[in-house]
Amino acid sequence: MKIPKQEYTAEFKELAVKRVLAGLTPGAASKELGLNEQTLRNWVKAADAGKLNGAGTKPVTPEQMELSRLRAENIRLKRENEILKKATAYFARDAL
Repeated sequence: MKIPKQEYTAEFKELAVKRVLAGLTPGAASKELGLNEQTLRNWVKAADAGKLNGAGTKPVTPEQMELSRLRAENIRLKRENEILKKATAYFARDAL
């Protein structure tokens, strides 16, 4: 299953980086926000270099930020659901 490229707002990226800088590990922060851990590490590195926002970022409403977060969470939950389905099928087959 191919996952569409997710685009995150500059504010969401800043929030994620702040979570890491506040002491959360990138792994814990990425799970909390529904992100790939490497993506978050890249954002932290970009923030350190002063290039996190990039050119052409536009103002985003809180609703758009929440929608972006929920989409990422939805993708993560779908992945987890697929894993559970496969595990259920595997163990049901062994029980016979």
